[in-house]
Amino acid sequence: MSLSPLVRKSLTYGLVIAAVVTLVDQMSKWSLLSALRPAGVTETPFAAFGAIRALPFVDFVLTWNRGVSFGMGNTNGPWNAIGFTLLALVIGAMLVNWMAQTTGRLQLLALGLVVGGALGNVIDRLRYGAVVDFLYFHVGAFNWWPAFNVADSAICVGAVLLIFDSLFAKRDSHKNTR
Repeated sequence: MSLSPLVRKSLTYGLVIAAVVTLVDQMSKWSLLSALRPAGVTETPFAAFGAIRALPFVDFVLTWNRGVSFGMGNTNGPWNAIGFTLLALVIGAMLVNWMAQTTGRLQLLALGLVVGGALGNVIDRLRYGAVVDFLYFHVGAFNWWPAFNVADSAICVGAVLLIFDSLFAKRDSHKNTR
């Protein structure tokens, strides 16, 4: 099956964004794991205590998320890694299919961010059985936000861009023919 030049261009644009997000996510996690790994510990996942203060309101901490967004389902269930990985792969495949059918730059950017973020977290689940979360934002008494990572950030930004695009993009619609 041959892809049209337009589909190839759309897929290339979206998949390059996804690849960059995945690479940046994995590099950031590798750096954090290297910095927080206790001396003599070789296995992963491992427990790391303490935090690295990056800014007055940002710390680098290490948490292992076996669940989904905001730690929901974060249990040691034996099927978590497999179930959440399969779910992410199915959703990712649907988003790549959507990517192949659109030419809108904002949609392609958004889909690339979501797919790249999902792939970054899938790699963690396959390697470690859990997702590496490490960015912890806090301000005064507002210190209850869960830790997250670059992949989570890309997924959230991509989702917001998709919502923005669906609400404000000017598209011709067959429904506006009256």
